[in-house]
Amino acid sequence: MCIFCKVANKELPSKIEYEDEKYMAFYDINPKAPIHLLIIPKKHIENLNDIDESDIGIISDMALIAKNLAKKLGIDKSGYRVVINNGPDSGQEVYHIHMHLLGGNFLGSKLFAKI
Repeated sequence: MCIFCKVANKELPSKIEYEDEKYMAFYDINPKAPIHLLIIPKKHIENLNDIDESDIGIISDMALIAKNLAKKLGIDKSGYRVVINNGPDSGQEVYHIHMHLLGGNFLGSKLFAKI
């Protein structure tokens, strides 16, 4: 079982900011911004390549959760970033699809990559 499935099943501790029957949002243990949440479906899906027709709505649901959390946490007006890493070259470290919600200070305009 993957680490995010263990978090979703409450087998590992986490600071949960949002939860419903299908999704969970919790704070990243290695934050890259003052606010850094991970939004996951409780259903295990490794990454975007593994989404199929039965998963329609998952990404839009996660985006809506991100928007609502940004408002709740007071970063909706100043701006925030949402990111989905997909595969090893993107930096995906946990193979359970997740959306990063980052904010709370100036994040800059560039996403850096080795060229």
